[in-house]
This record gives sequence, C-alpha cells and structure tokens, in this order.
Amino acid sequence: MLALFLFLILVAVVLGVIGVAASGLMYLLIIGIVVFVADVLLLGLRLGGRRGRRPAR
Repeated sequence: MLALFLFLILVAVVLGVIGVAASGLMYLLIIGIVVFVADVLLLGLRLGGRRGRRPAR
C-alpha cells in the first residue's frame, strides 16, 4: 500500500514538473495535481477505515 502511495506521489511530481517546464503542456500539471489529490484522499480513506476495527482494551 505504501509503495503504491509513493509511486503515485512520484508520478504526480514528475507530471507537474514536466507540465511547468514544457510550454503548452499545462494540462500535465493539472493531471499531476489531480493524481496527487486522489492519492491523498485514497490514503486518508485507508487510514480512516482502520481505526474502527481495533478491539477496545
């Protein structure tokens, strides 16, 4: 799970850098931002769902 999260963060950063550096490829920056936001939301849902499954002590 963590490897997928880090891979998607890397993809988002690379798309963002290419989108900023290359003229006319601003849509890559937007795609990178969308991938980053989706990745953070996915991680939040995964971590938030695990809290309720632990038995009370």
